[in-house]
Amino acid sequence: MHSADSFSADYAEARTKFVAAVENAKGERDSYEHPDKGPASQELWTDVAWFGPRDAERVLVTISGTHGVEGYCGSGAQIDWLRRGELERVPKGTAIMMIHAINPYGFAWDRRVTEDNVDLNRNWIDFDESLRPVNREYAELSELLCPSDWSDASQQLTNAGLERWIKERGFRPFQQAVSGGQYTHPQGIFFGGARSTWSRQTQTRILQDHLDDARKVAIIDYHSGLGPWGYAERMVPGARQSDVFKRAAQWFGCAITSIASGSSSSTHAMGDGLSASIALLPKAEATVVALEVGTKPVLDVLQALRADAWLHTHGTVDSTAGRAIRKQMRDAFYGNVDDWKGMVAGQSLLACRQAIAGLQQ
Repeated sequence: MHSADSFSADYAEARTKFVAAVENAKGERDSYEHPDKGPASQELWTDVAWFGPRDAERVLVTISGTHGVEGYCGSGAQIDWLRRGELERVPKGTAIMMIHAINPYGFAWDRRVTEDNVDLNRNWIDFDESLRPVNREYAELSELLCPSDWSDASQQLTNAGLERWIKERGFRPFQQAVSGGQYTHPQGIFFGGARSTWSRQTQTRILQDHLDDARKVAIIDYHSGLGPWGYAERMVPGARQSDVFKRAAQWFGCAITSIASGSSSSTHAMGDGLSASIALLPKAEATVVALEVGTKPVLDVLQALRADAWLHTHGTVDSTAGRAIRKQMRDAFYGNVDDWKGMVAGQSLLACRQAIAGLQQ
């Protein structure tokens, strides 16, 4: 079967294909129902597939849909891996756990965020603390980023304002201000939330319930939207001098990048899920990596996120404009053509093989 056939046109098709692939591979599956519904009033689920011994000390975990609409990428990679028969290559005593659509709401609605407009990869902070992270630069940009009017004139005006900010302060500071995470503008972009989301609680439960016996864990979290077309950058949240980065470099090669050290195409994110996953697995040596697949130029992706934020705050989702913005979001995070899908599948296959080999060391 062609790799492109493993990718889907929507969340419902992706889940159907994933469930069928798990059944064909004779895996065990647990499902977690989301409290909200999809755009066709359909049920939404996070599915967890397990292959191998339940008490395995070595486990490869793959996660799709952390950022909802980016689930097109990760789901296709997971399904392709199963359809290729890669389970036959997994060494005895090693298990595979696949978390499919950890943010099913965002996936189904073509949104990057959860049902409460929260960026799941900024949600992993301690909300019991009196002092939450402060992003003053985002506050400066908030009205330009998320205006109440999304007319052509408003877009031209706010885009000009953003361009001036970039010219005066630099692109990298701009990227950090916008995407590093913020906790003060709940209707804005890259909002980290005011409490733990359903997806965070579910992922916590999954990791703790399934990996208590594990002593060496590899986690690959699939993302899309940053970098050159079809190129899958391997990002580690830790600094280059950290043990996690050093292991990842041994496993995945010298192209590995560090978000914390500034060598990746992503900026440092507050409350990211991979760092939190390490903390959730105190009994295990966890090696974590985000596989970030490029799509469109970064400012085009940002424009889609801004349009999406406007739509769900001020617009009408079921409208001509709403449908156009949903397509804009899909196009920003999903290269729905065969060459992009093939690049995702091939690079994912390599990363999974490298991670499984690394677990044996």
